[in-house]
Amino acid sequence: MHKFVTILAGGGGTRFWPLSRQEMPKQLLNISGNDIMLNDTIGRFNGVIPLENTIVVTNSSQAVQLESIMHISVPASNILVEPIARNTAASILYAALFINQKFGDSLMVVSPSDHHITDEAKYKKTLSEACSVAEETNKIVTIGIKPTFPSTGYGYISHSSEAYLTKPCNVYEVAEFVEKPSFIVAEEYLSSGNYLWNSGIFIWKTSVIIDHFKRYLPRLYKTMLPLVDYLDRDHQKDIIRDIYPNLQNISIDYGVLERSDEVVVISGDFGWNDIGSWDALGAIIPPDEFGNIVKSKHLGIQTRNSIIYGEERLITTIGIDGLIIADTKDALLICSKDRAQDVKDIVVLLKKNGMREYI
Repeated sequence: MHKFVTILAGGGGTRFWPLSRQEMPKQLLNISGNDIMLNDTIGRFNGVIPLENTIVVTNSSQAVQLESIMHISVPASNILVEPIARNTAASILYAALFINQKFGDSLMVVSPSDHHITDEAKYKKTLSEACSVAEETNKIVTIGIKPTFPSTGYGYISHSSEAYLTKPCNVYEVAEFVEKPSFIVAEEYLSSGNYLWNSGIFIWKTSVIIDHFKRYLPRLYKTMLPLVDYLDRDHQKDIIRDIYPNLQNISIDYGVLERSDEVVVISGDFGWNDIGSWDALGAIIPPDEFGNIVKSKHLGIQTRNSIIYGEERLITTIGIDGLIIADTKDALLICSKDRAQDVKDIVVLLKKNGMREYI
C-alpha cells in the first residue's frame, strides 16, 4: 500500500506575533536556527515515507512565500492551495480525495508543520508502528504524547487503561478528546496516567477517513466531492474557488474524531513540543543561568526568567522578571509570560482597529 504524508501548513501562528505574520507564519520561520519549521517537518519523514509522496496543504496568502522558501523538493503538483481557510477538516478531506483519486486507497499520515522533535529515531519508530496499526486494523490512529508537566496549553486524549493491542506496540482505545484544561485539572490528568497530550498527528487509510467524512460530515463531503473530477485539470483552481466558501469551518477533532468510536492512540515519547507560543521557546533555546531565553543582542541587569527576542536592535533590560519581549522591524510585544496564550488576542485587536499592515 502506498504511504503518503499530508503536512498542514496553512495556519497563521497568531500566538507568535509579531514574528509570525499572515504571509510569513511560524512554519515558514527559522526559529530553531537549523531551518524553517516546514523543511524540518518534511525532512523528519525521510526513511519512512518517500519525499515524492509528501503533500503540503497551504492557503493562497502563503503559497508564494512557501514555494520560494521551501528548498526541500516537494513536487509542485503536491502543493494543494486553499483559496480561503476552512480549518483542518476541509484541508484533510482535500488531501485525502487527492491521494485516493490519483493512487487509490493509500495510507495517509497527517502532520502539523510547526512542531519541534528532538529524538527523530524514536519518532520514526513510533510513526512506523502507527502506520502498521492503521493498515492492519482500519482504525483511525493518533499519536499521543506522554505528558511531562501539567500543561494548560495543550489538548488531551483520554484513553482506556487496558491495551486494545500489544503488537507492534501498546495501542489504546480513545475515550475522549479533552480541550485545554485548567492547571488543577491538568495535574489530575498527569497523575491518572490515562491522559496524553494531543499531538495532532493522525494516521489512517484514505478509504477509512473518507468514509468517516461521509458519516459525520456529509455536507462537507458532498460539497467537496465535485473537486475529484477536476484534479489535474485546467479548471481545478476555479472549481476550488467556487467550492471553498461553501465548506463548513470545522476542525477534524470536532467534526470527526470526537464523534467516532474507531479511534485508537499510541503513546509517543520523542521530545515533542508544538512551539505554540512564545513561552514554549525554551524547548529549542536553552535558558541561561538566570532563566532567560535570549535570541537577540541583549544586555540586562537583574533580568530573570524572561524571553527576549530581537531581529536588529539592541534590547536592554533592568529589573524585570517573567516577561516576554519580542522586537521586530515594525512591532514590539511586551507581555507577561503567564499571558503567552493571549498573544493571539492582539491579532484580533489589530484586525478590529483596521491595522492589517501589522497582521
